[in-house]
Order: sequence, then C-alpha cells, then structure tokens
Amino acid sequence: MSGPAAAILGLPGPVLEGTDRAFLRAADPWGVILFARNVRDPAQLARLTADIRDTLGRDAPVLVDQEGGRVARLRGPHWTEWPSPATAAAGPATEEAIHLRHRLIAAELAAVGIDVNCAPCADLAGPATHPFLADRCYGTTVQQVVRNARAAADGLLTGGVLPVLKHLPGHGRATADSHFALPVVAAPLADLDASDLAPFAALADLPIAMTAHVVYAAVDDRPATCAPPLIALIRDRIGFRGLLVTDDLGMQALSGTAAQRTAQAIAAGCDIALHGNGDAATLRTVADAAGPLTAAAQARSDAALARRRLPDPHDARALASC
Repeated sequence: MSGPAAAILGLPGPVLEGTDRAFLRAADPWGVILFARNVRDPAQLARLTADIRDTLGRDAPVLVDQEGGRVARLRGPHWTEWPSPATAAAGPATEEAIHLRHRLIAAELAAVGIDVNCAPCADLAGPATHPFLADRCYGTTVQQVVRNARAAADGLLTGGVLPVLKHLPGHGRATADSHFALPVVAAPLADLDASDLAPFAALADLPIAMTAHVVYAAVDDRPATCAPPLIALIRDRIGFRGLLVTDDLGMQALSGTAAQRTAQAIAAGCDIALHGNGDAATLRTVADAAGPLTAAAQARSDAALARRRLPDPHDARALASC
C-alpha cells in the first residue's frame, strides 16, 4: 500500500500491546479513534497517544468524541464533565460560553495528545428528532445552530484541536437511532435545503466533516454514507470541500460486512472510512478495503492537517472562571 490507509480505526484497550503495535504497523490507518475502553487517566492516555504515533512513525491524527453530556469519552474525576450541547445552547451568553467551553475541552484533549474532536453536531433539532441525538444538537433554528456550532468549532481550533462537523447532510429529521436501525427521511429536497442542509452550508469551511447513515428518499434509496448522489450533494449543494469521514461503519444502520461497507463508502466518494470496533481481524479488512487515500483525499487531508496548530496561550483557571 502506498501511504496510509484511508481509514480511522479503533483499538481494543488502554495499553498498546505488542499485538496491537503489529496490527497498527500492518494496517497503517490514517488515524486512530479512542473510546471509553481506551481511557483510564491522563498519564495513561498520554502514553497511549504517544505510543500510537511512535508505532505508526508519523504524527497521525488521534480522534475522540468529546461533545459533552452523554457523548464524552473522557470523564471525571480526571476531566471536566460538561452539560449536553442542547443545555449549553439554552444557557445565558450562549455563544461566548460555548466558545470558552470548547477552548477548555481542547486544552484537556491536547494535554493528552488528542488533536481531533468529533464535534460539533450541526444537526437541526426538531419535534421528531430521535432522543439519541436531540440533546446533542445546538438549537432548533438554522441561525441558532450555526452560531453555536461555529463557536464550538472555533474554540476547538483556537485550542489546537481540529473539529469534525457532523452529521452531513443532516440527521435531525431522523426518527430512528442509526446505531441500531436505518433512518429514512422523506422530506422533499426543497425543505431540506431550507432547513437541515443550511447549517452545514454555513459551516462548510471547517476542515473535517462526518457523514450520516440516513436515507434521504428525495435523493437516493441508500444511506448517505454509501450513496454517490448524496456525497455529491454534500460537495456541490452544501459546498463542503474538506476531508469527509464516514460515521462509524460498525453501526447497524448499514448492511453487509465491514469490508463491503467500507468499499461502498469509499466508492461513493467518502475520503476516509471510520470503524471503531477494536477487533483486529475486522479492522484489517476495513484498512484493506479502504486502500490508500486517493489523490483528492490526500490533498484534502493535507489541507485539514495543516490547520493543526499550537494552542493559543491561555490561563486555564481564568478560562474556567468565565
């Protein structure tokens, strides 16, 4: 394989064992994503991220989901416990508070070697939004979501952590949890343009975004992750030109083997396939099916990673008191 695989893969535990190192060297993924099973305390986590990069022989991206609320892999007592994005969006001085919150999240992530955060969600919440997503949304209007998601993303970037915008082209109308079933959105494209797609269009300059495992019947009968017309919609109608990563391919919204799901997503136009399962045999099939980054994906990767930066100087205590 020429260059890293177009894949982001999970690991089984909190320590990189010899077998894990051999797997990582062989699979050579673009990046690694961490889950609660990989996290014990700051010293352990810093060793793990350093070991990942040492094994891969490069400054590979290390990702995590640290949205706040229910979706947070780093928790107390070692890390700050934040309220859900929906709660934050309903608070006073919302925009400034959300920016500061994500500046602090970035500081905690950067301190342990994590440089990519799978946040913020720019999905538009509505009366039918499934509970698995509703409290992760930053509002119920386009303007509210754009303002708050932009504040979150800018806070992360200022802190030296790349944000991952999710879930394109919009998960808010889905009434099923894509972890367990395939949601179908029947709304006409004109309605989607005026609502669900609009926050992503306004945030299309962000470096990395994640797809939704949702069928948009007005466009295609396949989930967006695996549907070329929907990836084209993300690129052309929404205008996102950055690095496009799949949502976790292990979710039950998708059918077929891990290798088949990976091949379909890459063929549809996704740049990188993400699979969080810690099973080495499964993940090796994902890396093999993904193949190396295409020339276009490599260019988008280079542009995204070029936006990694040293955090702006800050006083953590002063920030925390704001």
